[in-house]
Amino acid sequence: MIRPPTRRKCRCCKKFFVPDPRTQDRQRYCFQSACRQASKAASQRRWLSKDGNGDHFRGPNEVRRVQLWRQNHPGYWRKKRTSSESTQAVDSQPADPDQSSCNVPRALLGTLQDDCLAQDPAFVGLISMITGCTLQEDIAATARQMLIRGRNILGFVIPETTQTTALPPSS
Repeated sequence: MIRPPTRRKCRCCKKFFVPDPRTQDRQRYCFQSACRQASKAASQRRWLSKDGNGDHFRGPNEVRRVQLWRQNHPGYWRKKRTSSESTQAVDSQPADPDQSSCNVPRALLGTLQDDCLAQDPAFVGLISMITGCTLQEDIAATARQMLIRGRNILGFVIPETTQTTALPPSS
């Protein structure tokens, strides 16, 4: 036989709520976030007030236990890299000092310090938030593309990117 849902008064906000049927005999706080925080704080106070629990995570034995765990789990706390932040293996190619990139015109090449760091840090942060990437090379490339697009919209001509030779007419 199923019992009808019983209402209970929350110890934090003092409003009536229907407890979860699985834990209705023990649940004293409602589901609101402030009440859940109060429940957690009360639970921690009860646990710490019991004998022996106040110093549970202190002392030389606990320090040694944590040191051993950290030694056995190196890098556990480090943030996992997303695929855009990871590096890719590149075949070794002979360096040509005259050509540093085949994709970007020479006049538009520059270091990140020339392009982005001279800008407002808020601008760099905005690019990072929009693209979801924090790599300096990606931020610099995006900043260059934004600059070119902005100049095109405003009607400025970039001489280095205009075509100097006419295309043959198609027949």
